[in-house]
Amino acid sequence: MAEKKTFEDAIKRLEEISDKISMPETGLDESIDLYAEASKLLNYCNKKLNSAELKIEKLMESVEE
Repeated sequence: MAEKKTFEDAIKRLEEISDKISMPETGLDESIDLYAEASKLLNYCNKKLNSAELKIEKLMESVEE
C-alpha cells in the first residue's frame, strides 16, 4: 500500500482479492501473497472505522453540550 488509499479503495481491493482467491487457477503462492495484502487492508480499514467512530462520538458530545 505505497500510495495513499481511501477506505473505499481498500474495500474495492478486498473484494478483488476475495474474487481472485476463489478462482481455482490461483496458485498457493499467489493466494498467500493476496492473503497478506488483504490482512494489511483489513487493518487499514479497521483503523479508519475506529477513527471515524471516535470523531462521531466527539461530535455527538459537542452537540449534547
